[in-house]
Amino acid sequence: MRRDSAMKNVFLGEYIKQRRLDLGLTQEQLCDGICEPMTLSRLENGKQTPSRNRINALLQRLGLPDDRYFALLSKNELEMEALQKEIVACNVTEKVPEGFEKLAQFEKLADPDDQIAQQFALRSRVLLGRLDGRYTPLEQIDLLMQAIQLTVPRFDLESIESFLYTKDEITIINQIGLAYSDAGQNKKAAEIYYQLLKYVRKHFKETITSIGVLPLVLYNYARVLDLCGRYEEGAALAKEGREACIQYGHYQVLPRCLEIEAECRHFMDDDEISKELYYQSYYLCKVIGYQIGLEVVKKEAKEYLNIDFMS
Repeated sequence: MRRDSAMKNVFLGEYIKQRRLDLGLTQEQLCDGICEPMTLSRLENGKQTPSRNRINALLQRLGLPDDRYFALLSKNELEMEALQKEIVACNVTEKVPEGFEKLAQFEKLADPDDQIAQQFALRSRVLLGRLDGRYTPLEQIDLLMQAIQLTVPRFDLESIESFLYTKDEITIINQIGLAYSDAGQNKKAAEIYYQLLKYVRKHFKETITSIGVLPLVLYNYARVLDLCGRYEEGAALAKEGREACIQYGHYQVLPRCLEIEAECRHFMDDDEISKELYYQSYYLCKVIGYQIGLEVVKKEAKEYLNIDFMS
């Protein structure tokens, strides 16, 4: 059993090393903010296995899906991983009190020196707090900047493409864009999403099918372009977003992409297509129980096209 586990760990280390070399990265570039270069060196040589979250972070920065590779989990890591999934689910289903309760349990288990765990806790706190209004947009931005700088200490919103990111780090940048939009700074949000989309297209081609960051970034970029009055660009990105949802099997943002494209099409004087898109978004929202999206679609369809959807 030990021999088998060691063989798998060596294979993982060799795989990481080869991918790193293929991308022309130094050990220092890859592991910056995640672990020490010596730790990465020992992983690549099969002499050490870091914690699961550090392995996942390294794989994600290399543009590799982290859910296909073997890593040993301690009981503590298993509990933390389960809590992470529950916290994310609470955010999606807007169960804020339960989410904060799960988050408190997670923080008790997390090592204070584990930057990745602390980063997850911070960004989850902002996501849940955004739902119940406990943080202003500017407070959200401050907390999210603290979160990403735990693992990318030199992070700068003006040069997003200068660094390597994990899925969680991309999620944080996406949240920062949302917070700027919530603060009414949609031009700034659009600049953030422009850079982020370029990064995702360049670095995440191999993980699009497993982590779904492309549809999410396309949707949020289209949304802020819509708010900026850049309707043709917004419609094009929203269309690309819904096509990506279908192509890669990530349907969470599909009704939202349809709604944004519908609104943009209306302001482009293309009401026939707008009407069709609103109907598609409405019935998808009903199927998945997305109540907030349902209300948005009903309001816009009535205001723009005089469509009355039955509840």
